Amino acid sequence: MFGIRATLKYGATVFGLSALLLLFLPKLFLELLNCDSENKQLIWSMQMIGITLVALAAHMFANSSNTNDAAVTRVGWVMALAATGLGLLTLMIPAEVGWFAIAYALVGFAFGANYLFCILRKKL
Repeated sequence: MFGIRATLKYGATVFGLSALLLLFLPKLFLELLNCDSENKQLIWSMQMIGITLVALAAHMFANSSNTNDAAVTRVGWVMALAATGLGLLTLMIPAEVGWFAIAYALVGFAFGANYLFCILRKKL
Protein backbone atom coordinates (compact mmCIF):
# COMPACT_ATOMS: atom_id res chain seq x y z
CA MET A 1 0.00 0.00 0.00
CA PHE A 2 1.13 3.50 -0.78
CA GLY A 3 0.78 6.54 1.44
CA ILE A 4 -1.84 9.19 0.72
CA ARG A 5 0.64 11.45 -1.08
CA ALA A 6 1.84 8.66 -3.38
CA THR A 7 -1.74 7.49 -3.98
CA LEU A 8 -2.69 11.02 -5.01
CA LYS A 9 0.19 11.06 -7.50
CA TYR A 10 -0.70 7.65 -8.95
CA GLY A 11 -4.38 8.59 -9.02
CA ALA A 12 -3.52 11.82 -10.81
CA THR A 13 -1.70 9.78 -13.43
CA VAL A 14 -4.66 7.42 -13.90
CA PHE A 15 -7.09 10.34 -14.13
CA GLY A 16 -4.74 12.16 -16.50
CA LEU A 17 -4.60 9.16 -18.83
CA SER A 18 -8.37 8.76 -18.59
CA ALA A 19 -8.76 12.46 -19.38
CA LEU A 20 -6.68 12.10 -22.55
CA LEU A 21 -8.73 9.11 -23.65
CA LEU A 22 -12.00 10.93 -22.94
CA LEU A 23 -10.91 14.12 -24.68
CA PHE A 24 -9.34 12.64 -27.80
CA LEU A 25 -10.91 9.18 -28.16
CA PRO A 26 -14.37 9.47 -26.55
CA LYS A 27 -15.90 7.02 -29.04
CA LEU A 28 -13.38 4.34 -28.04
CA PHE A 29 -14.13 4.90 -24.35
CA LEU A 30 -17.88 4.60 -25.04
CA GLU A 31 -17.32 1.42 -27.06
CA LEU A 32 -15.28 -0.08 -24.23
CA LEU A 33 -18.19 0.68 -21.89
CA ASN A 34 -20.69 -0.90 -24.33
CA CYS A 35 -22.42 2.47 -24.81
CA ASP A 36 -23.64 4.12 -28.00
CA SER A 37 -20.44 5.53 -29.48
CA GLU A 38 -22.31 7.47 -32.19
CA ASN A 39 -24.46 9.48 -29.77
CA LYS A 40 -23.24 13.08 -30.04
CA GLN A 41 -24.55 13.97 -26.58
CA LEU A 42 -22.62 11.09 -25.00
CA ILE A 43 -19.48 11.99 -26.90
CA TRP A 44 -19.78 15.59 -25.69
CA SER A 45 -20.39 14.38 -22.12
CA MET A 46 -17.28 12.22 -22.23
CA GLN A 47 -15.22 15.18 -23.40
CA MET A 48 -16.66 17.38 -20.63
CA ILE A 49 -15.73 14.72 -18.08
CA GLY A 50 -12.28 14.53 -19.64
CA ILE A 51 -11.57 18.24 -19.24
CA THR A 52 -12.83 18.07 -15.66
CA LEU A 53 -10.45 15.19 -14.98
CA VAL A 54 -7.57 17.33 -16.22
CA ALA A 55 -8.34 19.84 -13.45
CA LEU A 56 -8.86 17.11 -10.85
CA ALA A 57 -5.60 15.38 -11.77
CA ALA A 58 -3.70 18.66 -11.50
CA HIS A 59 -5.21 19.39 -8.08
CA MET A 60 -4.47 15.88 -6.86
CA PHE A 61 -0.85 16.13 -7.93
CA ALA A 62 -0.45 19.62 -6.44
CA ASN A 63 -2.03 18.58 -3.15
CA SER A 64 0.23 15.55 -2.91
CA SER A 65 3.30 17.78 -2.83
CA ASN A 66 2.34 21.25 -1.71
CA THR A 67 0.02 20.91 1.28
CA ASN A 68 0.46 20.08 4.94
CA ASP A 69 -0.39 16.71 6.47
CA ALA A 70 -3.84 17.75 7.71
CA ALA A 71 -4.84 19.00 4.25
CA VAL A 72 -3.51 15.83 2.59
CA THR A 73 -5.60 13.75 4.97
CA ARG A 74 -8.74 15.78 4.13
CA VAL A 75 -8.05 15.35 0.42
CA GLY A 76 -7.57 11.64 1.06
CA TRP A 77 -11.05 11.43 2.61
CA VAL A 78 -12.58 13.19 -0.38
CA MET A 79 -10.74 10.94 -2.81
CA ALA A 80 -11.66 7.79 -0.86
CA LEU A 81 -15.33 8.70 -1.30
CA ALA A 82 -14.89 9.83 -4.91
CA ALA A 83 -12.91 6.76 -6.00
CA THR A 84 -15.37 4.38 -4.34
CA GLY A 85 -18.28 6.33 -5.86
CA LEU A 86 -16.65 6.10 -9.28
CA GLY A 87 -16.43 2.33 -8.89
CA LEU A 88 -20.08 2.07 -7.86
CA LEU A 89 -21.33 4.34 -10.64
CA THR A 90 -19.29 2.46 -13.21
CA LEU A 91 -21.05 -0.78 -12.24
CA MET A 92 -24.43 0.99 -12.46
CA ILE A 93 -23.84 1.87 -16.11
CA PRO A 94 -27.04 1.75 -18.17
CA ALA A 95 -25.48 -0.76 -20.57
CA GLU A 96 -24.24 -4.32 -20.46
CA VAL A 97 -21.45 -4.48 -17.90
CA GLY A 98 -18.40 -5.79 -19.72
CA TRP A 99 -14.78 -6.45 -18.88
CA PHE A 100 -13.76 -2.78 -19.21
CA ALA A 101 -16.47 -1.52 -16.83
CA ILE A 102 -15.50 -4.18 -14.30
CA ALA A 103 -11.80 -3.34 -14.60
CA TYR A 104 -12.47 0.41 -14.36
CA ALA A 105 -14.67 -0.12 -11.30
CA LEU A 106 -12.01 -2.28 -9.66
CA VAL A 107 -9.45 0.47 -10.17
CA GLY A 108 -11.79 2.90 -8.43
CA PHE A 109 -12.40 0.49 -5.56
CA ALA A 110 -8.68 -0.19 -5.20
CA PHE A 111 -7.89 3.52 -4.95
CA GLY A 112 -10.77 4.08 -2.52
CA ALA A 113 -9.59 1.23 -0.30
CA ASN A 114 -6.00 2.42 -0.39
CA TYR A 115 -6.95 5.97 0.60
CA LEU A 116 -9.02 4.64 3.51
CA PHE A 117 -6.28 2.24 4.60
CA CYS A 118 -3.69 5.03 4.54
CA ILE A 119 -5.94 7.44 6.43
CA LEU A 120 -6.70 4.90 9.15
CA ARG A 121 -3.02 3.96 9.45
CA LYS A 122 -2.04 7.66 9.29
CA LYS A 123 0.33 6.87 6.46
CA LEU A 124 1.04 10.04 4.52
